[in-house]
Amino acid sequence: MLGFSIAAPVGPIGVLCIRRTIAEGRLAGFLSGLGAATADMLYGAIAAFGLSALQAILIDQANWLRIIGGIFLIYLGAKTFLSKPAEQAAQTSRGGIFGAYLSTLALTLTNPMTILSFIAIFAGLQINNMSGNYLSPMLLIAGVFCGSAAWWLTLSFLVGQVRDRLEAGWMIWVNRISGVVILSFGIAALLIKTTG
Repeated sequence: MLGFSIAAPVGPIGVLCIRRTIAEGRLAGFLSGLGAATADMLYGAIAAFGLSALQAILIDQANWLRIIGGIFLIYLGAKTFLSKPAEQAAQTSRGGIFGAYLSTLALTLTNPMTILSFIAIFAGLQINNMSGNYLSPMLLIAGVFCGSAAWWLTLSFLVGQVRDRLEAGWMIWVNRISGVVILSFGIAALLIKTTG
């Protein structure tokens, strides 16, 4: 439930997953989400095992991570806005699928709010620093990944149901709206200073 609820709010990764599902198919959309689920799992592990030195580095570098993530979002938003819809359904190559996974993994890792969210949630649940007890945090981290992956699978499946009903004219608007939303998230990331 924790992984599902952390992944569910539709932010830039959700918009990107929806757009990729429509443009490239369910597999590309799901693997985009799986990149985010992997980052959630990594940050969940840092928070659960109380890796305070790594937490401190990530928090200290939050503004740089935010800037890098914002620039990448602006790039993706502009690229999405300017892209022309394909005449037929795209056959996503292995490199394209791997790229979809890696890009959302990188975007989620550069979001300092992800690690801060996990630290706050795990502290509230009193999960941090379970000395000697590794099974509970490992099960929780696996649960975070599975819950997050379940959300991305659900989202890509539902969007994929609509995909086949969209005409080419609609795809132009999907690209434009997705591009503006992703671009807006990137600009917001650059304008909002991370406190810490």
